[in-house]
Parts: sequence; structure tokens; C-alpha cells
Amino acid sequence: MERNVYRYQFFVLLFVVAQSIFAQQKAERAEGRGYFIVRGSVTESDTYKPIPKANVEVNGGGYTMTGLDGTFSIQVKKGDEITIRHKDFETVTYTIQNNERIAVEVEPVEPKQPVKNYKTQSVKAFNRLLDSAFVHLKKDAKKSIAFVAEALAESSSVSENAQAYELLGDIYMEWKQYDLAVSNYRISLQNSNRSDVKLKLAKAYGSNKNYQESIDTYASINTNGLPKYQAVLLYEGLGDTYSAIKNFEKAIENYQNGLQIAQKNAIAPKETDLNSKIAQTYNAFGKTDKAQDYFQNSLILASKENKKRAVEEKVKVADFQNTNKAYDTEIELREQILADVNEMVRDSAITNESPLTPQKQNYKIGNAYYLQGDYSNAITYLEKSIEEADKKEDLVVKKDATKKLSDLYEKSGDYEKAYTTYKAYTEVVDELYIKKEQEISQAARFSREIAAKQNRIASLETDRQLSQSNYQLTAERNKRQELIIYSLLGGVLLLLVTAYFMYKYIKQQKFANNLLALKSLRSQMNPHFIFNALNSVNSFIASNDERTANKYLSDFSQLMRSVLENSDEDFIPLNKEIELLELYTKLEHFRFKDKFDYAITIDDGVKIDAFQIPPMLLQPYIENAVWHGLRYKSQKGRLDIHIAPKNDGEITIAITDDGIGRQKSKELKTEHQKKQNSKGMGNIKKRVAILNEMYKDKVDVTVDDFRNKGDVGTKVVVTLKKD
Repeated sequence: MERNVYRYQFFVLLFVVAQSIFAQQKAERAEGRGYFIVRGSVTESDTYKPIPKANVEVNGGGYTMTGLDGTFSIQVKKGDEITIRHKDFETVTYTIQNNERIAVEVEPVEPKQPVKNYKTQSVKAFNRLLDSAFVHLKKDAKKSIAFVAEALAESSSVSENAQAYELLGDIYMEWKQYDLAVSNYRISLQNSNRSDVKLKLAKAYGSNKNYQESIDTYASINTNGLPKYQAVLLYEGLGDTYSAIKNFEKAIENYQNGLQIAQKNAIAPKETDLNSKIAQTYNAFGKTDKAQDYFQNSLILASKENKKRAVEEKVKVADFQNTNKAYDTEIELREQILADVNEMVRDSAITNESPLTPQKQNYKIGNAYYLQGDYSNAITYLEKSIEEADKKEDLVVKKDATKKLSDLYEKSGDYEKAYTTYKAYTEVVDELYIKKEQEISQAARFSREIAAKQNRIASLETDRQLSQSNYQLTAERNKRQELIIYSLLGGVLLLLVTAYFMYKYIKQQKFANNLLALKSLRSQMNPHFIFNALNSVNSFIASNDERTANKYLSDFSQLMRSVLENSDEDFIPLNKEIELLELYTKLEHFRFKDKFDYAITIDDGVKIDAFQIPPMLLQPYIENAVWHGLRYKSQKGRLDIHIAPKNDGEITIAITDDGIGRQKSKELKTEHQKKQNSKGMGNIKKRVAILNEMYKDKVDVTVDDFRNKGDVGTKVVVTLKKD
């Protein structure tokens, strides 16, 4: 059944993932039990975007998560099943075969639109090329190097350069081109200064016989915080270098330091290696008793690992016994080795270069019997060695065994066989000479090809550095241009900020001036109103109407109190203004009862609490209606104040009278009255203008005739907006 989820592909991938000290120690202890660290990454297949926080589990109980860059590292052993889970893709499982680097690529069921991103595509191509180089590392050096060269062409970061040159160094180390390995490890370190690459560089220096450089490189590695396994490698490498220059005391000292760390952290393979190397160094130092003890340890430790490792250690111990003329022990060990090798051959092939081959072990057993003087057994094993060497086409062992067999026949007095065997020996030597010439020719050609490829890679690095230099120059020039642009933008921004603050300051000043003007206009209105009111009181007193005067004064004092309370406000609630108008109109009606009647009406739809109005805005219009319109009317007139809604946010206040009208009133006025009226109405207009400027056209006033003929009267309509 077709699965409606993500598909995945696995590729080998190199990643170095930092782990905490606890995790490192755990990993190193695990290595001692046949475990190793596998590294990998989880990415989207189309965009190559890393997937963080994916769960990575091993059936043996190990667990970790991918980091922000999608990478992970976890301890495993051969045959373990690794499981990768995440909410965005189906669970992925994979069986570990060896110390490989793994890349998991997943893609959704619903295909995304292809993302044409040069950088991600370049990263993807780089990793695939590097994986291909790793696959061919031990099989075909030229192919492997060619893939690295292509990967370098796709590289887009110093981290990728470091990976590529490190792998190139690994290739050259594998193929014993130690000088080239040194060069490439150094380039890798220039791109990324990592302790594990420094260890490889130090080892490459030692292999290339640059012993002092090797020691200096090891010494330059900071051991504080260094993973325990790398610390073991450091001391082991120093021991190897000191052993190569015959400084056996220093070699043993460093081997012992490495062994202590390996024992403390249960790094079993290194315990075996270091016991063996200490034994070999003591033997070279002439301390065979100590060498014997350490070889005994190494044999026991190797037997706990695997058969191949145990056999390899037996070979070393057998060689030790040979140098110390313990031939019986040597023969016994080599007989065991032959039995073990016969079992191993059924499981895996052993190349002629291995010290474990049957032809080599038979030859060394024959040689041991020869050194003991047991020629019969020596001949038997040497003939077996020649037979095995023939099968495996191992001319080197065949040559040595044939020569040794010829010598044996000669010593045993069988000269005919000695001659025949010697003749066979010369034929093998001739054949081997031809083969060696071919190998030398191939090696020379191989070296030339490798050198040519390395030169091409070096030219790539030179081009990259030149491009980087040009990029840096361009970047510097761009930075200068950006600095100029940003300076200009900063200047413009400073001018804008200055202009803004100046505008704000001017606006504040204008607002303050308007407030001052309003206060001045209000102060002019109040005396004018009070003066007119006192004239009314004076008229009552003059007519000896004391009772009416007292009542008038009582209402007048209440009105004055309201006026004074609101004198400092720009706006007051509309209901307060209506109360003030009722008091004022009542007072005017006291005086001119026979001249007019009045009414103040408010429609039901008006919410007077929701509106604000400038104080004393309506009073001057009522005063004009009474004093200049209704007072001169021959018949009793009418004053109406009507408040009605205009729309959701506005109301109208209409003040209408049926007096003589503005034109007739103007004709009846004296020059002094004209001047006073003009000043009062002018103040109102100024107040309205200032308030509208400050509060965005909150008040609108229109004045017109009420009727077209007769006593035309006056109609004032004030439109008021809600806040």
C-alpha cells in the first residue's frame, strides 16, 4: 500500500558535532565496548533545509536530538538499528554497517513548488561530492581526489572548505602521500581550527619524518576540555613520534599517560593498543621482562575484542618471542594464528599486505624451526609457505621461503634439491624484479597524477583566495559607499527631526497663543454682560420696584456664579450652558415682559450630556435678539431656543426671534451702540475661529433673517459636533 508520508534516502555525510563533556565520556566508554560514534544530518530533500529537534534513537538505548543545523552524533555498534522520528515526517530506520556518515533526506507527500536557491543547491551538491570522495577513499585515490576538487568548486563557506581539505588529507594519508597530507591538513586548519584535525596533522608530520613538527603540533593542542578519546590519541601519537626517534623513555611516558586515560574511561581498543606499544618500546629499550608483562596484558585485552584483533596481537607477541629466541613459544603462537586465520578467511578476505596471511605465518614457523636446527619441520612449513604464496601470488614471501628452503637443503646435504630450489629462487627473483619495476613505474605515474591533481586543487585555492580578496576589496568599497549614504541619510533624518520639533514647538506656541487669546476674549465678554445686567437692575431701582430688583439680583447672582465658574474653560457640558441660558433669558424677560415671550425646547433625540460647548457662546446672540430686535417691536414678540439632532455626531441650536430684524436695528442705533455691538459680535467670531482651529471645526455659526417681510426677525443656527 502506498504510504502517504515522507520518503527518504541515505547518503554518507561528514559532520563534526560538538557534544557535552558527559556525552563525550559516555561515547568514549561505549567505544571500549565495541561501539563507535556515527554522525549524520536530517534535511529536507527539496530545499536542503535542516530539520532541528528530530528524535534519534538506537535500539540499544541511546538517544539524542538533531541540533539547529539538523546534525546529530550518537554511539552505536555494528548491527544496531538507528531510528529517526519527527512530527513532520514518517519514522526512518537504518541498520548500522560500519563507522559511516549518514544523511537523511525527507520530502512531504504534497510536493512543494521547486525552490531555486543557488546556495542550498550548492550545499547539496557539495555534500554529495564529498560523500562520493569518501566512498572511493580506499578504492581509487584519483577518483576520490577528483570528487574533492569538484566539491571545492561548489564550496560556499570556510566550514565546507575545512571539510574538503580534511578529507583530502585523509586520502593522502591512506595512500601514503604524507607530504601532501600535511599540506591539506594545514589548509583545513586555516579554515577551521579543530583539535581532531590537529591530531591528524601531527600524525602526518610523524609519518613524513618531520618529527619535531609532529611533537610541536601535539604540544600546541590544548588538553583542557579535549574529548577523552582525542586525549588518548594525542599521547599515543606523541609516544609514536618519540619512539621513531629512539627516545624510548619519553615514548613510554606518553604511552603510559594515554593508557591511564583509556583505563579510566574504559576505552578498551586503546588499552590493547597502548599495552602492545609499551611492550614493543620496552623490548626495543632492552627491557624484555617488562615487555613480556605488557604483551601478556595486550593478549588478554585483545581476546575480549574480536578474533581479528586477537590474532593481530598474537602476531606481535610471536615476533617479540622470535627476537628473544623463544622459538618454542613463537611456534606455538603461530600455530594458533594459522588456525585462527583459516577460520577468518571463511568470513573475510585477507590481502597479501596483511601480516596474518598463511604464507607469512608458515614461513615464520619454518624459520623458527630452522633457527632451532629442526630442518625437517622447517622444510615442511617452508614448502607450505611456498604453496600458499603460489596460490595468493605473493612473490615476496615465495622468494624468501624459496631462498630459505634452498639454504636448508644445502645444510642438510641434499645439494641436488638445493640447486633446483635455488634455480627456482632465481626465477622468482627475476619475476619479482619485473613486477617491482612495473610497480615503480605505476607508482611514479600515480605520484605524477596525484601531484597534478593537487596542483589543480592548489590553483583552485589560489583562485578562491583571490576571489575572496576581490570580494573583501569590493566589500570595503561598498562599506565606504554605505557609510557616505548612511551619513547623508543621517543628516536628512536629523533635519527632519529638527523640522518636526520646530513644527511641534511652533504648534505648541500657537496653541498657547490661542489659549491666551480665548482668555482675553472671555475677559472682554464678561464685563460687557455684567454691564448690561446691572443696567437692568438700575432700571428696577429707578422705578422704585424694590421687590423685583431683589428677585432680579438673586437670579443675577446665581447667573454670575455660573459664569465665573466656567470663565477659565474652553468647553463646558451643554447642559450647563442651557442652565446658564435659562437664567439669563429669565432675567431679560423680567425686564421686558411686555415685549416678548420665550421658550427653550430640546428634542427627544438629543443627548445633551454627550456634547461640549464654549461657555457664553449663545448668550450674546440671545442678548442681541432681545435688545436689538424684540425691544423695538410694536407688538409683543417671540424668542425661541430650539435644540435638535442633525446626524449621529452633530446637533443644531437655533435661536430665532420675530423682532424688527438686523437692518432696521442697525438704522435705529446710535454711533456708540454700533461700536459696542460690532465689538461684541466680533469677539464671538474670533472665539469661534480660534476654537475651530484648535479643535478641528467643532463649532459652526450661521446668521440669517427669520422671515422675508414685515418684522423679518433674526435666526442664528449654531452647529455643534460631538467630541
